[in-house]
Amino acid sequence: MNPEVNLSNDLEGILEDEISNIEQFVAEEDDTGERIDKWLHTKNDSLSRSQIQSLIIDGHILVNDSPIKSNYKIKNHDVITIEYPELQEVTIGPEDIPLNIVFEDQDVIVVNKSRGMVVHPAQGHYHGTLVNALLFHCKDLSGINGELRPGIVHRIDKDTTGLLVVAKNDMAHRSLSEQFKQHSIIRKYVALVHGLIPNKEGTIDAPIARHKTLRKNMAVDVTNGKHAVTHFKVLEYIQDFTLVELSLETGRTHQIRVHMAYIGYPVAGDPVYGFRKSVKLRGQALHAKILGFIHPRTGETITFTSELPDDFQEVLNLLK
Repeated sequence: MNPEVNLSNDLEGILEDEISNIEQFVAEEDDTGERIDKWLHTKNDSLSRSQIQSLIIDGHILVNDSPIKSNYKIKNHDVITIEYPELQEVTIGPEDIPLNIVFEDQDVIVVNKSRGMVVHPAQGHYHGTLVNALLFHCKDLSGINGELRPGIVHRIDKDTTGLLVVAKNDMAHRSLSEQFKQHSIIRKYVALVHGLIPNKEGTIDAPIARHKTLRKNMAVDVTNGKHAVTHFKVLEYIQDFTLVELSLETGRTHQIRVHMAYIGYPVAGDPVYGFRKSVKLRGQALHAKILGFIHPRTGETITFTSELPDDFQEVLNLLK
C-alpha cells in the first residue's frame, strides 16, 4: 500500500487504538543540563518529582535504553523512556469535575470536552479524567469496556477539544460501537495547520503504526501500519496558516495529527508532531466540531455542533 493524496471527501470514523504503557520523550538542545526529575515533571505534571525519583530507583526510567541516577542531567538528543509498572489494583472513583453536557437522555451523553482533560484513566492519569467526572454526574454507564473505561465508545486526545458520545448502558454501547465499525458515525474536525495547502479538498490515504523508536508516538508506516484515511477541505487561508475541516474514514490514534504532519502541514501548536515555534496555545489547534449518529433507541439520526473554544478562536483573531 502506498501513501497517497487524492481529491475526494467523506464523513466516517471508527474506534481508535489503545494507549501504550510506555511514555517516551526526546530532549532538545534547550533542555541540556536540567535535572531529569524536574524535566520529566514538566512533561507529565501528573507525576510528582518524588514519584519520578522512585521510578528511577526501581529502574522504570531509562535514558538511551540505560538506567540512570535521579540526579542525571539531560543531554541533547537523549531518549527518555518511562516504563510504567503494572498496577495490581486501581480504584476509579467519582470526582466533582464540571462537564459541558450538550445532550443527555437515558441512553447516551454527548459531552463537549475541554482542553487538557484525558478521556479515560490510564497509566499516569488516574484522576481528573472524563470518566471520573461522568461517574460523579451519573451512576449508570455501560460496562462493556471494563472498570477503567465505563461508557467510553471512542476518544479524542487530551489537548484536542470538542464532541464525543458516551454510552449509559450496554444496549447503547453495542449500537454505537457497531456504527463506528460500519463507518456511519459523522465526525468532523476543524484544525489550524502550518502552511498554505494548495488543494481545496483532498484525501490522505497512508497507514499508521506506532513509531519504531519513539514508542509513545505514531507514524506513517507503509509496511506495518493499519489502514488510515483522512479527508480534508480548506476553509480559509490566514497568513501562513490554513484553517481546514477534516473528516475521519478511520480512527487511528493521533490520526489527523500524524497525517497532516506527513503531508507537510502539521497542526499548529502540536507539541509532538508539529513545529517547535508555533501559535501560543496549550496543545494542538484541533477541535471535534460536528458529531452525528443514529440514536440507539429511537433510530433517529441526531447531529451536534460545537463552536471553537475561546483559546482557539483567540489565536485566529490574533492572526487575522
